[in-house]
Amino acid sequence: MTTLVPRPPYTQDELDRLYPKNLKLQLVQIAREVLSLHGFRTRLETFDDNDASILASGPNGEIDTVCNLGELTDKGRETTLALGERLRRLYVDQLKYMPRIISDADMIYLRASPLPRALESVQESFWGMYPLSARTASFPPPTIITRTPQDETLFPNESSCRRFSQLSKAFAQRTADRWNGSQEIEYLNSLIGKWMPDNSRVEVDSHPRLSGIMDTINSTLGHGPATRLPSPFYDPKGRDIIEKIGVEEWFSGYSESNEYRQVGIGALAGDIVARMVGSVEKSGNGGLLKIGGEDGSQNAGRGGEKDIKFGLSGCHDTSLAALLASLGCFEGEKWPPYTSHLAFELFQELRANRESIDDEKLDRPATADAPHKQKQSALSTLFGSGGKSKKATEGIARKTSDELSATEREKLKGHYVRIRYNDRPVVIPGCKLSGKHLDGDESFCTLEAFKAIVDRFTPKNWKQACISNVDKPAFPEKIEPGGY
Repeated sequence: MTTLVPRPPYTQDELDRLYPKNLKLQLVQIAREVLSLHGFRTRLETFDDNDASILASGPNGEIDTVCNLGELTDKGRETTLALGERLRRLYVDQLKYMPRIISDADMIYLRASPLPRALESVQESFWGMYPLSARTASFPPPTIITRTPQDETLFPNESSCRRFSQLSKAFAQRTADRWNGSQEIEYLNSLIGKWMPDNSRVEVDSHPRLSGIMDTINSTLGHGPATRLPSPFYDPKGRDIIEKIGVEEWFSGYSESNEYRQVGIGALAGDIVARMVGSVEKSGNGGLLKIGGEDGSQNAGRGGEKDIKFGLSGCHDTSLAALLASLGCFEGEKWPPYTSHLAFELFQELRANRESIDDEKLDRPATADAPHKQKQSALSTLFGSGGKSKKATEGIARKTSDELSATEREKLKGHYVRIRYNDRPVVIPGCKLSGKHLDGDESFCTLEAFKAIVDRFTPKNWKQACISNVDKPAFPEKIEPGGY
């Protein structure tokens, strides 16, 4: 795994197969990963042996672009900007689903995890999709949703979810017990063991952990010769071993345990489905709650955030793999490359009397139905007005499939969900069954079937699930495969 090398843009023949004429694209949600190592053009201060402040420097005395680990690099900025440009080519230029020019971002839902690199990557991707030339002069600052770390579900939150911490440690220990005495680990020690600290061995749970070594190898591969480790770290056989073990350690739980899926990634999966159902139902859940507002409350937003058509979330590699594994789509896959993305696309089946897309409208600057109100102050934008939040209409977005009435189920019919992983459609096992997919293409899962599959691992209350079952075994009695 290193930085994703994107495929060329779809040809017209590929577009015709991927986007059938009898289906209308209704909602797109993108979850994407970032490239990090060191990064900003800032200067990092440290101290010397006498505690005097000094500037940290690189191996050749560099003092710029030296900062903390895990921050977005210049290369990361380039690749996430390029992702936004690819999204523009597909959804604006080729499909004409999104408008060419926008005067606000009210039809776009932006969210990032609390980590600075995730926020920056969302900004870069957005600017790639809508550069200055595609925004009107009056374009207001777009709203990016974030959560506090203890509430964050855009990634598997081991720090804030006690039960998930238990489960992840148990599955990691199982991987260590299975591999530490293996010939594969012995091979790795013959390659890179001499660089381990304090004469320790390379093991799954060594210090640094094997997955940490993998991160360092992949980060250096993405950033050129100046960051490279000694050549044995890049041995192809050794890298394959490290990646295979890393995938098992981090993601096997999602493939085997419904509880693991529920507390690890179920809340995010539930959010994705809720926005789909909200879009179908027009209940206000299409963009979750309205954002911004004249006084910072969650009402009609700066320009009236409603009718969300496109969502972009700054996630992590562990988020993408967790979603895929939970849906039964990660068998045989490698660790997600940097700048990977998942596209969750919702389609509506066109009837004979439905109007086609108005191409002329898409060529005009898109604006919300309601006029812009006076913008709130910077402080009220950041912190709100202190009033109570207004809830969107409940509708059926958060009801489980088993709770839906016949009338409510009928609302979901005629809609399909397709997932593309790095521009490649994937097939959910449970959607292969008769009546669960579009005739002739198993990658188009009916919305009803997709919702039922995700409902099985969406927690009713994630925080409550995180403190439940802490005295129970970590492993299920038998394997509970994902995707059904």
